[in-house]
Amino acid sequence: MSDLVLWKERNGVGHVLLNQPELGNVISTPMAHALAGVVQQALVADVGAILISASGKQFCVGGDIREFVQNRDRLPQTIHEILAVLNPTMHTLATLPIPVISAIQGALGGGGIGIGLCADIVLASTKVFLRGGYSAIGLSPDLGSSYYLTRRAGASRAKYLLMSNRPASAQECLRMGIFDELHEPDALAAQALQLAEELAAGSTNSLAHIKKLCDEAHDHALQAHLEAERYAISVCAGAANSLEGVNAFLEKRTPAFVRC
Repeated sequence: MSDLVLWKERNGVGHVLLNQPELGNVISTPMAHALAGVVQQALVADVGAILISASGKQFCVGGDIREFVQNRDRLPQTIHEILAVLNPTMHTLATLPIPVISAIQGALGGGGIGIGLCADIVLASTKVFLRGGYSAIGLSPDLGSSYYLTRRAGASRAKYLLMSNRPASAQECLRMGIFDELHEPDALAAQALQLAEELAAGSTNSLAHIKKLCDEAHDHALQAHLEAERYAISVCAGAANSLEGVNAFLEKRTPAFVRC
């Protein structure tokens, strides 16, 4: 197993760690395969939440420009091969039926935007800056970068950020809804871990239905979505965690949920 992306399980949380800090955790062909392998582990792991983070000063600066230059005579094929690995990987990571949290520090650019923003909840350092990077080298977005920026900030802001290639500060990203929380750099990891562990101890079936309903809300007309909510809450109400949650509320104690 490559050490470019590390996997660890602890206290019910699966940790995905981008681990090429000396290169800003660039997305190269080896990194793509390493991430794919780790996400396959996450798919079968007995965890209640996933935490995506990165080692070093930068979260992910985007694609490996050195690899692009080395393969400039076959650049379309190189990019196609990388995305053939990463597109299904990104889809699997984003649609896991458990909460996914990301903790972003330093630079966030290119495909790294998709990796960071595919999470359900995005925490970031106050020192983060986001820059698309694509238009500067004549490329268009990948790995869901345009999808998540549009969903979180709206189409007009997403186009502005990606077309202009101007950097956005952590505070600007928070105002636009791109990030959910900001923390000082030395507190980010602990805050993200605390949130991940809290969610991992939650009612997994409830959280899975919440995630699905929110992700599909834009795709439904109101009547269809009301029916989807009715179905989901009926399923949850028939599960053991619902009875435990109600009893814990009445007994004024913390519920002891099980993974189901």
